[in-house]
Amino acid sequence: MIKTPKLYFYDTGLVSFLTRWGSTETLMNGAMNGAILENYAVSEILKSYENSGKDPIIYFYRDRDGKEIDILIEGDGQLLPLEIKKTSSPVKSMIAPFSVLEKAPLKRGTGALICLAEKLSAFDNSNFVVPISLL
Repeated sequence: MIKTPKLYFYDTGLVSFLTRWGSTETLMNGAMNGAILENYAVSEILKSYENSGKDPIIYFYRDRDGKEIDILIEGDGQLLPLEIKKTSSPVKSMIAPFSVLEKAPLKRGTGALICLAEKLSAFDNSNFVVPISLL
């Protein structure tokens, strides 16, 4: 596992200002569009925990083989994997990195792909497709 931390901004408007990406077209189509979406999703998840008075245990996972999981939430003896993708047509291969959790000391809980899909759906009984609009 790589131990380099990842930095997120709570205010994606501030990110847009600092990067000088002021238009919605640039945010949607620019080179960093996926990173901005990921930043937004992470900040909304953190805010939801904090607004409910909970202290989240959240990690970013990357190993030496380049496998990444955008968010790992630890709770109740489980690891809940979340992947964030800027797509409206999710495919199950996008959650392939979740398989690294089979070797984890904690049980793998329900996972999700957070994306631009219109409706809540599922790949199977352990992996959901969650529209980012539901955050």
